[in-house]
Amino acid sequence: MRTWTPPWDEQRIGFLEIDLVAHCGTNNRGQYLFTLVATDVASGWTECMGVPTKRQDDVFNALEFIRGRLPFVLLGLDSDNGGEFLNSHLVQYCVHHRLTFTRSRPYWKNDQAHVEQKNWSVVRKIIGYDRYESAEALAHLNRVYEVLRLWTNHWQPVMKLIGKERVGAKPRKRYDVARTPYQRLREIRDLSLPRRQRLEAEHAKLAALALKQQLDTAVMHLERLLSRPTFSQPTTAAV
Repeated sequence: MRTWTPPWDEQRIGFLEIDLVAHCGTNNRGQYLFTLVATDVASGWTECMGVPTKRQDDVFNALEFIRGRLPFVLLGLDSDNGGEFLNSHLVQYCVHHRLTFTRSRPYWKNDQAHVEQKNWSVVRKIIGYDRYESAEALAHLNRVYEVLRLWTNHWQPVMKLIGKERVGAKPRKRYDVARTPYQRLREIRDLSLPRRQRLEAEHAKLAALALKQQLDTAVMHLERLLSRPTFSQPTTAAV
């Protein structure tokens, strides 16, 4: 499925893989929170936004919010086959704004390898697998993401896969030099001068140690709001 003619280009900033992460704990019954994760394939820049449900309107509003704070122009989206993404509302939105919209093949998780990796390293590693349900938890979850986006994108270097080859029976992967998404963006010419200047000004205000302390504090406050599992009391037979 394609909504606009420009082809998907993994070497150009602005093409995002998007996915939802559920915060249901060990029980997927009832209503619980989700996180919308969006990862730029070229730079690794990642944005997260907590949403109250996986309804189309909740996910769309979060995607619009993420689009507004990206340091580059959004050019395309790639999602899985969930109804929260594959719906007429989002498709028409992409047509109107001339965004390329593609979807992965069913049951092929490697089609979204970039965002799947961030689901673990950005969301699960920090937020964990606990259950969150309340509006207060949602507010605190997004406070965590306000700090986490800065910590991850400005201060966490990652290596990028640049090639694979098979040596005998074993595949061998080649990676580039580890760099932060911020550093990768600065190296890309597609980033306009005003956006580059705003990004550099944001980076200049950040102190890594203070940012990490803010993140730890925000996560600690969030953990106080996790939903504890409830267990039914055993009944005692009448004598």
